[in-house]
Amino acid sequence: MPAKSPTPELPRVLVSRRGAERLKGGHVWIYRSDVISAEGIAPGSLVKVADERGKFLGTAFYSSASQIAIRLLSRQPVEDLDSLLRRRIQGAIAYRERVVRDTDAYRLIFSEADFLPGLIVDRYNDLLSLQVLTQAMDAQSVRATITSELNFLKPTGIVERVDPKIRELEQLPARSSGVLQGERTSTIFSMNGVKFHFDALEGQKTGAFLDQRENYAAAAQYAHGDALDVFCYQGGFALHLAQQCSKVTGVDSSRPALEVADRNAALNGREIEWIEANAFDLLRDYAAAGQQYDSIVLDPPAFAKSKKNLDTALRGYKELNLRALKMLRPGGILVTCSCSYHVSQADFLAVIAEAGQDVHRNLRILESRTQAKDHPIVLTVPETAYLKCVIVHVSH
Repeated sequence: MPAKSPTPELPRVLVSRRGAERLKGGHVWIYRSDVISAEGIAPGSLVKVADERGKFLGTAFYSSASQIAIRLLSRQPVEDLDSLLRRRIQGAIAYRERVVRDTDAYRLIFSEADFLPGLIVDRYNDLLSLQVLTQAMDAQSVRATITSELNFLKPTGIVERVDPKIRELEQLPARSSGVLQGERTSTIFSMNGVKFHFDALEGQKTGAFLDQRENYAAAAQYAHGDALDVFCYQGGFALHLAQQCSKVTGVDSSRPALEVADRNAALNGREIEWIEANAFDLLRDYAAAGQQYDSIVLDPPAFAKSKKNLDTALRGYKELNLRALKMLRPGGILVTCSCSYHVSQADFLAVIAEAGQDVHRNLRILESRTQAKDHPIVLTVPETAYLKCVIVHVSH
């Protein structure tokens, strides 16, 4: 029997003391500014990470282009990447089987939060939608392992959603969104008893906003009367509120999103009024006209894409919440969200409190929530916690 060939030695990246301390503190990223030596390492390579003295810190994926140069994969040596990736994917699937309820649509793999840095996979009933975010995950052998292991779920189709900007930042060749396996690209999924149309090649990111799924259900517990869903997209909150409220209006600036929202309403036998409008303009006009509601949802896109946008973002959140609070009747419910990682929970609550003081409303927090459990939060990787959803009781 021939001797087994030795595992090739991985290239080594040396990192600064600050970078080493970051890894020792539980984080998994090293920024380029903390890389001391990475000469001759091919883009997307699996590498050994060591401190300035050469002490081994872990095995990681290396990017030659991103500001996040190192994404730690394991704190141990990795001899068989294929087996490790398969175990991690199996672990992600098993985790969802434990924590996901009342839906056939959820995030199956959440990058660093599932110890698979640079990979996002969402499940929509019988379809899987994936996104590759790094050089390492884009390697042909890694892609083959991912799709092979995902077939355990017996999907009727696997679709890749491409973010051209991310591929450009990672210096990856241009690629179009498309079908990786199977032929189907559309289906119907359900969450909390509400049905939704899904087209894998349309809409934002990988499709619906699955991270709000548990917040949709929570909002429906408290909402009543006349309800307004601002930044409604394809009707996630609006359709849930329609289970409890006498009248629901959804507002979004995207006509294609509203057309899908209307199809979703018909699918559920709901009558919802959809308005195509700029949310800030509409809230300003409605507040000035004295329009009143019993329940209002604010679910805007991320206002702070980076730290430098923080002040502008906080002003935007303040204005939205202030106008919504003006429009709520006594005993009203405000469901207000932020998906900006750079806006902390404390900052967001402070903005809501200031808005309440400015319009002389008393606010009581019913629930302060985060993203659904299929978007896990790793305690030592704060970037995995980004979504804030605060449900407030408003009195005069």
